[in-house]
Amino acid sequence: MALVLGSLLLLGLCGNSFSGGQPSSTDAPKAWNYELPATNYETQDSHTAGPIGILFELVHIFLYVVQPRDFPEDTLRKVIQKARESKIDYDKPETLILGLKIIYYEAGIILCSVLGLLFIILMPLVGYFFCMCRCCNKCGGEMHQRQKENGLFLRKCFAISLLVICIIISIGIFCGFVANHQVRTRIKRSRKLADSNFKDLRTLLNETPEQIKYILAQYNTTKDKAFSDLNSINSVLGGGILDRLRPNIIPVLDEIKSMATAIKETKEALENMNSTLKSLHQQSTQLSSSLTSVKTSLRASLNDPLCSVRPSSETCNSIRLSLSQLNSNPELRQLPSVDAELDKVNNVLRTDLDGLVQQGYQSLNDIPDRVQSQTKTVVAGIKRVLNSIGSDIHNVTQHLPIQDILSEFSVYVNNTESYIHRNLPTLEEYDSYWWLGGLVICSLLTLIVIFYYLGLLCGVCGYDRHATPTTRGCVSNTGGVFLMVGVGLSFLFCWILMIIVVLTFVFGANVEKLICEPYTSKELFRVLDTPYLLNEDWEYYLSGKLFNKSEMKLTFQQVYSDCKKNRGTYGTLHLENSFDISDYLNINEHTASISSELESLKVNLNIFLLGAAGRKSLQDFAACGIDRMNYDTYLAQTGKSPAGVNLLSFAYDLEAKANSLPPGNLRNSLKRDAQTIKTIHQQRVLPIEQSLSTLYQSVKILQRTGNGLLERVNRILASLDFAQNFITNNISSVIIEETKKYRKTIIGYFEHYMQWIEFSISEKVASCKPVATALDTAVDVFLCSYIIDPLNLFWFGIGKATVFLLPALIFAVKLAKYYRRMDSEDVYDDVETIPMKNMENGNNGYHKDHLYGIHNPVMTSPSH
Repeated sequence: MALVLGSLLLLGLCGNSFSGGQPSSTDAPKAWNYELPATNYETQDSHTAGPIGILFELVHIFLYVVQPRDFPEDTLRKVIQKARESKIDYDKPETLILGLKIIYYEAGIILCSVLGLLFIILMPLVGYFFCMCRCCNKCGGEMHQRQKENGLFLRKCFAISLLVICIIISIGIFCGFVANHQVRTRIKRSRKLADSNFKDLRTLLNETPEQIKYILAQYNTTKDKAFSDLNSINSVLGGGILDRLRPNIIPVLDEIKSMATAIKETKEALENMNSTLKSLHQQSTQLSSSLTSVKTSLRASLNDPLCSVRPSSETCNSIRLSLSQLNSNPELRQLPSVDAELDKVNNVLRTDLDGLVQQGYQSLNDIPDRVQSQTKTVVAGIKRVLNSIGSDIHNVTQHLPIQDILSEFSVYVNNTESYIHRNLPTLEEYDSYWWLGGLVICSLLTLIVIFYYLGLLCGVCGYDRHATPTTRGCVSNTGGVFLMVGVGLSFLFCWILMIIVVLTFVFGANVEKLICEPYTSKELFRVLDTPYLLNEDWEYYLSGKLFNKSEMKLTFQQVYSDCKKNRGTYGTLHLENSFDISDYLNINEHTASISSELESLKVNLNIFLLGAAGRKSLQDFAACGIDRMNYDTYLAQTGKSPAGVNLLSFAYDLEAKANSLPPGNLRNSLKRDAQTIKTIHQQRVLPIEQSLSTLYQSVKILQRTGNGLLERVNRILASLDFAQNFITNNISSVIIEETKKYRKTIIGYFEHYMQWIEFSISEKVASCKPVATALDTAVDVFLCSYIIDPLNLFWFGIGKATVFLLPALIFAVKLAKYYRRMDSEDVYDDVETIPMKNMENGNNGYHKDHLYGIHNPVMTSPSH
């Protein structure tokens, strides 16, 4: 099994590729709270080319134009199958058809290569014949120039065309320099990139045991949570039962407690009322006696002789008539007693109703403690089972094949790293040769285009419109020489450059189209996953290699895709076919013992609700008659005055009348009686009024308590019957349901943990992302980005520059005639026949040879 992982890495680092497909589901349940510690890898998942990527994209567009056809999956499969044959019969029709398909797919590359070969063949031949012709004073070799009418226009056109072509060639040379520099720069990064990948692979190897330790450690967390619930069974299970019973029992007990309070308030009100009535009877008698005495005193005073003499007689008569008002309220002494009702309430209170209610509350509040005391044995048994499960899980994780696979895989990693580090210096040495060769090629092209630029510069700057071809300046002549040197170098080296372009083009284009692009689009893996392709006896190579079960679908595409998604090695390679962790971590098997222990958990509860004595006390209270008392009789008296008149007003009036009498015994006697009446008001009337207020308050309390008393008691008794029926009929089911819920909670911790273990081992432990990253590094980064992209940019730039050397040398040859100093020129015998227009243009005896139909003989210059 480790061989497969090692093969993936080795093949990846060597430039081969295996990839993608539909990923397996790796989504964990959202309720899971466990999470493996994150592993940080150094190597980036993606590679960006930066600004140079624009040039690479131009090359890709060119390749698409040259080779627009889709990746030939079927053709590649047949080629691989043919390659396995010991002897290939090229005369077979299928072999010929396969060859035609290859040619059809490679048509664009073949066409470009043929054009390149023609360039390679023809350019030396053309250069040879061109050189021979020039030596024979042909093909422009004769240093003689004939004036043409459009000569000025042609010179400008040739110069501009050559300049544009030189710019295009310069762009190609720039691409070549950039590509050459990119290869050298990126090859230097290869060592760091390889080290980064191997560091990530070692992180994978080192982190896996730590992840397994973490998984085991989480069992203690789960067990501690279960132990906490077991130790808190009084609050978890007992509290659950209490919460179920509370809504049906507590309201009844609260109502009974409220009724017990009302009974106590009734007793207090009756006692206050009874005491007040007795006080009123006594106080009313005392008031009546005091008023009788004061009336007797007043009558005696009014017998004074002065009362028979006017005007005093009128005052005395007025006082005598008002004496009838000095009477007490006789109804206060006739108010009925409440002794009977008080005795009935006292009989009710002989039953401690409040204590019975508190006993009911206590029976509920004791449920958690009773649950804990009744489940001690069961809790101890469950704890023993939980401790045994921990050792079973530890044994399962120790037998996982992941660690053995990674141990073997580490050997392949070490061997591969040694191989790469051993061969990297060789690669860097070859890269130096390549860089030097590329530098020479680019420099050669640069030299050629520099000669063209110098030729244009000297020719344009040194050109004198008034000079004849034989009198051109040195600078202009040097420009023409530079152009011809560039032409010579072009003929000499362009075919060699084209050989390099064709070779690199064929190699780079095919690698790009057959490896890099299908690797990115994952089409290459569909070919590798073709049944019986890599091994004619195995339908699927990976499953045959891993489990010797080639019919099981395990593809390179799926393995790469899962590794890319950071999936665990167990799930990626479907190791359940050799070690099914589900069988070893069977949740039902491990939780069955817990469930059996919890099923033996029995709880017996007795809830006290009032009892017969309490029920009878409520009924007696309803029958005590306080709701039938004649409260209006009492309330009517509380609104009346204790005396027939306001004694204080009467006293003030008597005192005023006495002051109207002449001084003497009568006046003094009446004043004394007025003061006595004031004293009676203070000592007798005010206490009676206070007692009446107390009586009013007691009556109101009794009214409130007795209002709807019978209906309230009947409603309480009905609620009490309902609660008692609920306890009788449902207490067992409530205990069973809460026990099941408690059992489900305890078992749920371990079901949750077992599922998380299975998920983590399958999806998270030993995630093979570094392997996929190493593969991407080898193929996508190293091969395609570090080598093929710069290589393709190199031949693209150099090829463009080489191709444009052909029009450049044509224009250079044409243009050199206008810059070089000629050995001879056309002259005229009669300069007066030269049109004035030509004279103005500076032709000085040098114009068209067909002018006036006269043939102009060639005359050797005096210097010759």
